[in-house]
Amino acid sequence: MNSTVAQIEWLDIGVALLPMILVVGLLFCWSTRGWTSVYSIARMLLQLVMIGYFLVYIFEATDAWVVCLVLSVMLLVASWISLGPVGEKRTTLYPLVFVALGLGGGLTLLTVTWGVLHLDPWYAPRYMVPLAGMIFANSMNTVSLAAERYESELAHSKPTDLAKRIAFQTGMIPVINSMFAVGLVALPGMMTGQILSGVSPLVAARYQIVVMAMLFAASGLSAAIYLQLVSRVGRPRDSSPTLTL
Repeated sequence: MNSTVAQIEWLDIGVALLPMILVVGLLFCWSTRGWTSVYSIARMLLQLVMIGYFLVYIFEATDAWVVCLVLSVMLLVASWISLGPVGEKRTTLYPLVFVALGLGGGLTLLTVTWGVLHLDPWYAPRYMVPLAGMIFANSMNTVSLAAERYESELAHSKPTDLAKRIAFQTGMIPVINSMFAVGLVALPGMMTGQILSGVSPLVAARYQIVVMAMLFAASGLSAAIYLQLVSRVGRPRDSSPTLTL
């Protein structure tokens, strides 16, 4: 297969943005979200350019502490974002979701990097950072859905165990749907990227199987750990959470 990667110049990126301008125009005409979309596009461009330069430095790192620091920041931010739907309880529940993402995502990340990829060194940033990003991002979304649904079920006076089961099922819906759709409805980003870079589709498929298994496990473990932790915390409606002994 041809292993030459098509180079994308800045002018080509400008062409890719042209259809977005049409959608922005529609948002200005049909909604009040026009300026929000402009801000989101500008922020997306700035963040991706910055992370591109940043990853060049990170991928050249030879110290494990640099990679661990990056992973810690990713975990801290993902934990905070995942609790957006719970509003005022965000600060109180933050330690619980931090532990959940750290255990569920961290265990899965180590399983893949050590048991599947056999990285040498173990912290090889070119693999560790992108994989951790996928794990924490997907786990964050699953925990966010589960946390919101759990609080909603409790607000409707559902028993804790029932609320936990419903919340877990709800959180896992996107992950399970993506597994149903992969290969039939869509080619996932990692597989598409490898194919575009010249990797054999058969090799790309193997990597994607590992990624899908990784995301399913990390999301499920993180959500289950969070729900188990939060269900063990008695929270009177008008007071701060207290640990049930």
